[in-house]
Amino acid sequence: MRILDQVKELVSGTAVFGQPYEKNGLTVIPASRMWGGGGGGQASANEEGAGVGGGMMARPAGAFVVQGESVRWLPAVDATRVILMSQLLAIVAVLSWRSVAKARARAKASAG
Repeated sequence: MRILDQVKELVSGTAVFGQPYEKNGLTVIPASRMWGGGGGGQASANEEGAGVGGGMMARPAGAFVVQGESVRWLPAVDATRVILMSQLLAIVAVLSWRSVAKARARAKASAG
């Protein structure tokens, strides 16, 4: 039961939402996105069997900003993801442009 208690502690609300902090009349409550998986096991009468496994990951999701009666959500920006997606988009654009240019060249050659 000890392992289940530790897992329950990890996936509780306090793991998703960080400690709020206040400065200059603003209260900021950080939040993260968490996901994970787990396994199980079984032991036989002679103490042989399989074990347990699991894992968790967390990424910053953003923060709630409270000012007076107003609450707003500020999402976290993952710069690495933005850069990778921009590079992927550029590669797709270059390959698409190249295909169109080849098709136009073939059409021009067969028409002329």
